[in-house]
Amino acid sequence: MINPITKADFPDPDVIYADGAFYMISTTMHFLPGGEILRSYDLINWEHCSYVFDRLDSTDAQRLEGDKHIYGKGMWAATLRYHRGKFYVVFVCNDTHKTYLYKSEAITGPWTKSEIEGFYHDCSLLFDDDRVFLVYGNTDVYLTELDKELKGPKEGGLHRLIVSDKGNPNLGYEGSHIYKIFGRYYLFMIHSKRDKWRRVEACFSADSLEGEFTGGDVFDDDRGFRKSGVAQGGIVEGPDGIWHSIMFQDSGASGRLPILVPVSWEKNTEGKPVPVFGKEGRTPEEFTTTDLNPGYEYAPLTGSDDFDYDPSEMFALDKEHYGCFGFKSFWQFNHEPDINLIGCDPASERLWIKTDKTAENIFHARNILTQRMLFPECSAEVTIDGSQLNDGDHAGLSAFQGDYLMAGICKEDGKLYVEISSYTNESGDVWKLGEGPEKNIHKIELTGSSVRVRIRAVFNDETGDRDVALAGIYDGDAYKEFPEEHKLRFRLDHFTGCRFGLYNFSKKIFGGIAFFSRYVKMP
Repeated sequence: MINPITKADFPDPDVIYADGAFYMISTTMHFLPGGEILRSYDLINWEHCSYVFDRLDSTDAQRLEGDKHIYGKGMWAATLRYHRGKFYVVFVCNDTHKTYLYKSEAITGPWTKSEIEGFYHDCSLLFDDDRVFLVYGNTDVYLTELDKELKGPKEGGLHRLIVSDKGNPNLGYEGSHIYKIFGRYYLFMIHSKRDKWRRVEACFSADSLEGEFTGGDVFDDDRGFRKSGVAQGGIVEGPDGIWHSIMFQDSGASGRLPILVPVSWEKNTEGKPVPVFGKEGRTPEEFTTTDLNPGYEYAPLTGSDDFDYDPSEMFALDKEHYGCFGFKSFWQFNHEPDINLIGCDPASERLWIKTDKTAENIFHARNILTQRMLFPECSAEVTIDGSQLNDGDHAGLSAFQGDYLMAGICKEDGKLYVEISSYTNESGDVWKLGEGPEKNIHKIELTGSSVRVRIRAVFNDETGDRDVALAGIYDGDAYKEFPEEHKLRFRLDHFTGCRFGLYNFSKKIFGGIAFFSRYVKMP
């Protein structure tokens, strides 16, 4: 089965074909580095290609200063375009309320940053000969012409409302993707059915940007999974003239997973081309794509790590494979990191994380090193050394989401303990970040200073009732998994799929150091 193509959380995808390869960008929210771009030669297999930015504006919230944070905010729904020898990325940041433009002559960077005056939600960039436009908005979708320097709206330029979904009680049109195809203009958007929550894909088209955009829903399919519609994404034409769309599907706690759908074109009653998604309105389980690079071996999007390298050295030498501030590119930090507080010791093959503030729970911990979990089941394990922790410190491996699970070491009254703890947000507000401490499930005094732990996530129950994480520990070579299942939920406080996260935070006195070794990711 082809879908989901990455089996991991890559929401709001936009995809292009350029320079002999397909490139896809997706929302990276609060995780940094951000604006991750993936590369493929067949639209099915994908690998990391580059990050557009390491940091954004380094605000207090982006750096987790005090109680400030940008969980559920940050970078949303970028547009990726290639025009006259340059790559362009445009997106809004929902904590700074700015619109950012990044340009580069190579997809791997370096990228030059600037801003576009205004705030353009879920924007799509359109180059039309010598004119440039943004299409954007929620419910009311607008088209605005930009000046030639892409600094802001063009004085006297075209600005108009092109479609509206007024009165939709669930979700009005958003997630715009606009293209000029066959000399006409095609606008693809997501919205919900009005009588119930269900994402569907819509398409409107016009003969000119001044003309009327007409159309409606063009794709309504849940692939038989949790009645969750596939929608929002771009379309792309390969060098063989064959079209595809990559959209996402809400997939519970694992996140929003990208779905590949074949697209064809038919003539309507007026003789104008209209897109047809899938086969008989559904996503085929199997279909073929053209492989532009047969035999190519893709680097994995998640992986193990022995931490046997110098991040500062690798960042300078190989930014594609070590693009996360010198850590392997499948890692991302929960917020902008302080790289003075984290590093690797290649000689001992250990990662270390030091604290410089106190935090009431894991959300406010700096330098949580995360990577995506894979649908439908995955595990990871790591050895934690707590010999340099302070009283009140917690360090280990987490299932990192709004409702989290921790497996690691804590220190109390001079003693080290293995702890299995969890947090469930009971505020009733899906947007509200959790407050207060986690709940302890197991606490076992350590005889030494280290322990090896594992977390396993299961997302494969189609009823939606069993997105869970479980934790276990090693006693020598013997592994024991604890029976308590921690329920995972996709909440809007993080707005992301669950991830593995290596953490260290202090509740009493900062300055403690945790060491991590032999991180092993398992399918």
